[in-house]
Amino acid sequence: MPRRIRSRKLAAWRDPESVFSGLFAGAQYAVWLDGGADAASGVSVLAAAHAASVFVTADAALGTVTTTTPAAVDTGEVTREASVFDVLAEALRDLRTERTRATDAAGPLGWFGWFGYELGAGLIDVPTERAETPDAAFLLVDRAIVFDHGERSVRLVWLESEPRRTGEAWADDLEAAVGELGEPADEPDRSAAPPSPPPTVRWRHGPARYAELIGECQAAIVRGDAYQLCLTNRVDVDVRPDPAATYVALRGSSPSHHGGYLRFGDLALLSASPEQFLHVGADGLVSTKPMKGTRPRGVGPALDAALRRELLESEKERAENLMIVDLMRNDLGRIAELGSVTVPSLLDVEEYAHVYQLVSTVQARLRHPLTALDVVQAAFPAGSMTGAPKRSAMTILHALEDGPRGVYSGAFGYLGVDGSADLAMVIRSIVLTPSGASVGTGGGITALSVADEEIEETRVKARALLAVLGAASAAVE
Repeated sequence: MPRRIRSRKLAAWRDPESVFSGLFAGAQYAVWLDGGADAASGVSVLAAAHAASVFVTADAALGTVTTTTPAAVDTGEVTREASVFDVLAEALRDLRTERTRATDAAGPLGWFGWFGYELGAGLIDVPTERAETPDAAFLLVDRAIVFDHGERSVRLVWLESEPRRTGEAWADDLEAAVGELGEPADEPDRSAAPPSPPPTVRWRHGPARYAELIGECQAAIVRGDAYQLCLTNRVDVDVRPDPAATYVALRGSSPSHHGGYLRFGDLALLSASPEQFLHVGADGLVSTKPMKGTRPRGVGPALDAALRRELLESEKERAENLMIVDLMRNDLGRIAELGSVTVPSLLDVEEYAHVYQLVSTVQARLRHPLTALDVVQAAFPAGSMTGAPKRSAMTILHALEDGPRGVYSGAFGYLGVDGSADLAMVIRSIVLTPSGASVGTGGGITALSVADEEIEETRVKARALLAVLGAASAAVE
């Protein structure tokens, strides 16, 4: 039987950051899909695991999925051979909801988490290396706080369960807790505090080696093995910060409309991603917004305007973006109704705190009876993080990058019980594990790429993330 989504609107608007800091920052399993500080549209979603919550991880190399109940006394860990896509789809079928007017206004419930890059490589039968982090990690969220930035409203949303009073009691308790939150405390004065020594920073590929790899990419392009290659690098930082405080600092320095905080035990993804990978509406409209082409923000209006114009007029950046648009049109064509793939916007410039980006939008209508998970499997990993043609590009990059990407260049977000999905690219992100912090960075290499410019682009993309980790001026090993 379909289950009902219940919703309760709170009396007044609350800032998501104050609710997160007051009620969720200490949770071991929590998610915050963040519409952004000072957002005027879109939604933010906050949720944490409860005693009956289900959490799954996948190991693509072994072909296994592990299920736990992380907030229960007995976690009940079970590992089995299975496709994570089948496991996620089975739960979504079991939790299907009846359509009501309240459902449309309620907000997303379902699986919240990430797909790692190596999972996507397995979909295309490209060789991979084992990552430290799970190849997929998802928490089943059946209770959440949804902040509508356009309406300036806050709703408590939950899936009706048996006994029915369980959800009502959760809403009563949370409404009371939100009502008791005071105004956010001022930041403590750290001006007199002794400076901490900067942590050790290690780039997987130093500038000289990265320049060599760019040359190898261009040689592959000249041979005709690829048109474009998204060559990535990784920065490891020997630091173990508090995940919640670090995310609050990140969203303050790098505001974005698709940010996210996903904490799963001793793992955390902190993202200021500006790139939407896939949006699937409950009505079946699919869209993706490939982002290729970057310029730093300038100091002062004149330099800012010049850099924006330079990006828009760059033959190399425009060609790079168009190649990925063509790739994504092909990917969506595999799941789309015949003739429904369109490009409603092409080569738009979007501005962020630290960079300008060249962005296009590709849309399609989902073919019945396919689902959002079918869209993910058709399009993942995103062409903006692989290059084109996708399989050839990924095979070449595997031989060059000398290590797994892990969560970086994967996708994170939600898969809704109503058939919807919203997934962002894992870029401009920090990954925290027991061994430390890591940041991924990279750029698209074409025949027109200049090595020094590409190296500087990777530094620009990593700079704000390293600053949040206290590593902006750290020694490099």
